[in-house]
Amino acid sequence: MKLFLPQSTLEEWATSDKADVHEHALVLTGEAAKYPVEPAVHVMALVSGPDEHRLLRKVKTDLQLAELGAERLADSVVAGETAYDVESGYVVQVPDQIGQPTETALLADYFLNKL
Repeated sequence: MKLFLPQSTLEEWATSDKADVHEHALVLTGEAAKYPVEPAVHVMALVSGPDEHRLLRKVKTDLQLAELGAERLADSVVAGETAYDVESGYVVQVPDQIGQPTETALLADYFLNKL
């Protein structure tokens, strides 16, 4: 399962010494497991132009944006004549074990509600 982790949330966790990103992985304080991350954005709003790539309200990694020919600039993405406001962060890959959805649900709950 993939989850979007906003940069602002990661900064709060790092300040509180709860978690941080090291070597392309999310590391939770006191946990041995590492969760792979990729730089990404959550496309929040259309600033100008048509939404031809249908990016509005989607999460895209930097690699996916590059494949679309889009350019990431600070808090915005430009794709051709279209500009979007974005929230920077990471896509975190958490285990998705078949037959054991409760562990995945617990981990997602931990990320979203306890940190």
